[in-house]
Amino acid sequence: MEAFGTWWEGLTPILKVFWSIAVPFTLFFILQLILSFFGAESPDDLPDAEIDADHGIPFQFLTLKNLIGFFTIFSWTGIACVEAGYSNGISLMISTIAGLLMMGLMAGLFYLMTKSGADGTMKIQNAIGQTGEVYLTIQANRKSLGKVQVKVSGAVRTLDAMTDDDETLTTGQLARVVQIINDNILLVTSK
Repeated sequence: MEAFGTWWEGLTPILKVFWSIAVPFTLFFILQLILSFFGAESPDDLPDAEIDADHGIPFQFLTLKNLIGFFTIFSWTGIACVEAGYSNGISLMISTIAGLLMMGLMAGLFYLMTKSGADGTMKIQNAIGQTGEVYLTIQANRKSLGKVQVKVSGAVRTLDAMTDDDETLTTGQLARVVQIINDNILLVTSK
């Protein structure tokens, strides 16, 4: 511990500031990295309430993750610059630019990741032309609702269905979707 005290006393004031920032923010950065590998979310990743008119903020520059990244890179760049013999002013300028670049890089990466995510919303119109399997019997000439399993938007869905065919469509029979009725019922045919 005496070696630490001697080392600390030998530092210039600017290096003491940089080291005081570097140690805790590097620990936060490592903790954040470890938690992300295990799927844990930080408070700024929690989902917001779903609102139809809310499209979110497309590019978030000031987030907890970005600030941790800024201070981590800022402090280590500052330490490297001072140790390399740069003046305090140049060291602060270079470390600030490096921190801002890190924030921009992180914000850009998170923006691109959200843009590349798949939209899990089922668009029932995509079912038209698809062939599926009758799950529950569909009575002929729209006499009653049945169910059909069909792949829509990348997933197999079990949806309500009717038919205009003269014969009943039985369980296990193949049926092709020809139209959507009332925005949520498939009109299917065995032909």
